[in-house]
Amino acid sequence: MSAWRGQCFFDPFGEANMTSYDVIVVGVGGMGSAACWQLARRRKRVLGIERYDIPNAMGSSHGVNRIIRLAYFEHPSYVPILRRAYELWRETETLAGEQLLHVTGSMDIGQEGSDIVQKSLESCRLHSLSHELLTASEVASRYPGYALPANYMALYQEDGGFVASERAIVAAAKLALNAGASLRARESFVDFEPIAGGGVRVRTDRATYETGQLVIAAGAWVGELVPMLKSLAVPERQVLGWFRPKIPKLFEPGAFPVSNLKSDVGHFYQFPEWNVPGFKIGLYHHFKEHGPADGLSREPTSADEDALRRGLAAFFPAADGDILALRTCMFTNTPDEHFILDRLAECPEVIVASPCSGHGFKFASAIGEILADLATEGASKFDLSLFALDRMSLAKSRDFAQSAQGA
Repeated sequence: MSAWRGQCFFDPFGEANMTSYDVIVVGVGGMGSAACWQLARRRKRVLGIERYDIPNAMGSSHGVNRIIRLAYFEHPSYVPILRRAYELWRETETLAGEQLLHVTGSMDIGQEGSDIVQKSLESCRLHSLSHELLTASEVASRYPGYALPANYMALYQEDGGFVASERAIVAAAKLALNAGASLRARESFVDFEPIAGGGVRVRTDRATYETGQLVIAAGAWVGELVPMLKSLAVPERQVLGWFRPKIPKLFEPGAFPVSNLKSDVGHFYQFPEWNVPGFKIGLYHHFKEHGPADGLSREPTSADEDALRRGLAAFFPAADGDILALRTCMFTNTPDEHFILDRLAECPEVIVASPCSGHGFKFASAIGEILADLATEGASKFDLSLFALDRMSLAKSRDFAQSAQGA
């Protein structure tokens, strides 16, 4: 792929800037920051554009940390990408001089015979992952911070843990800058259009650029920037809570593995106490509040706290102490809750790298590499068919949305 030769102009802020790049990345969060670094280390002229700060608390990648796990109940096809993500998180933290990946072990928990356990087990068996099946009493004996009903069981996988999410973005952004990338915060993407003969023209609220390839990794705003995705990328308000444990030693990293727990009162995910005070817990599809990203409330409420306390009371009573913090974040969900990683058919120079349906951050290091491969080589070494825009589950949803609008 031929490189675009940059030109310079003098902008209103008094500094010389390139207007042409090999690749422009819109959104410098988890995926975008990793993509900028992977592209810059390949000596590509790359520009990252971020509407807010780098990092920020407006999107999907804040809240101190995010779970990473190999036993993947969502689909076995994720596991090869996860293995690469682990390698790249280790490389990133080595180069950054800061630990980002913390291994605690992970558990997928549900009632006996539940999908979460059975599908995690399927991924483990298919990809030869070490694992243990534990009864509720075995979990209580080993990890007494968990208080599971007798008819629950857990799949334990030793490699699970968490990634320090905001610090990971900082690390990737600094590595990208050191490798020659240009990153611009507080600059809003407006639109793009294909250029006759190839390439894309990108307009922001500050400048106009040209690029050979455009990567859009804008999370909850992707449906606004790429209108064809509006019905396929639905923002959802989430709330995370940190609670003071009544018995702190039960929730330390060495005593409490990260986990996903599906139950009749909700699908909860939880972390040991780390870096900030409190035991962290979240609830998938919190109140199922959907809408434009800018229209969803960022202010937590007592109702949000109550929803999280239901999980504490049922399964983690020793952590059901005073509230220490509540924070909102955004999920952006596809109808089948799998990612979108694909080119736009009508403008193949544009690669879309979101939404990630609330379970994507752990993959950010590997997705950054995948995006760099797509932008520079035209293909990835991974099978990305599960994330294609023309997959059947998305095509049906798009057809339904179009029919509803027509009616």
